[in-house]
Amino acid sequence: QVQLVESGGGLVQAGGSLRLFCAASGNIFNINTMAWYRQAPGNQRELVARIRSDGSTNYVDSVKGRFTISRDNAKNTVFLQMNSLKPEDTAVYYCNLQQVNRIYWGQGTQVTVSS
Repeated sequence: QVQLVESGGGLVQAGGSLRLFCAASGNIFNINTMAWYRQAPGNQRELVARIRSDGSTNYVDSVKGRFTISRDNAKNTVFLQMNSLKPEDTAVYYCNLQQVNRIYWGQGTQVTVSS
């Protein structure tokens, strides 16, 4: 079993910044691909940013240049630095971990950006 615990969400004004944290624990036996997804009400969950075991990253086009995903392998922690936030970034953000083709999810943390 793998557990993902997220924090860092909140309410910010447009143009502000937030930093999300996700700590993974449990039966983690590898350096895994981790990612942040988000889901707004009525929408499908979408991939926001992904970081692989070698540190390479991918971002959805809408956040490129504004969001940065990073990780601390020793602590099995992944971060999402979100700058220049826009109201359309409002969503529940979920941490994701992939291990031997199994997928694990955090509980989600709410990010609300006011205009």
